[in-house]
Amino acid sequence: MSDERWLVAIAWRLDRLRWVPTSVLDAVVRRDGACDTEEPNWSGTDREIAARMCAGCPVRDECLELELRTAGEATVGVFGGLGDEDRRALYPHWLRRGERVERGPLT
Repeated sequence: MSDERWLVAIAWRLDRLRWVPTSVLDAVVRRDGACDTEEPNWSGTDREIAARMCAGCPVRDECLELELRTAGEATVGVFGGLGDEDRRALYPHWLRRGERVERGPLT
């Protein structure tokens, strides 16, 4: 799957959280997040670090949705199992999630 398709798939998956109030997402992530509180292992790529730090977390999507809402393109760090570069690439797709795709007539 190309990076763009992967990002679009994530944006569509997050669409189910669109109407959840930010305060509720924040409370859920703080309560149920499995953030690695020990000194993280910073070796590897940004994606590898994010995957390790968020492994097994039951609220990865909620965390990612919250971070995109609150930080947007200025996101830094590891949230929702993605590094900051991946989240910045995801952000424009996330903004457009749920838009109807207008198509011409079928031929």
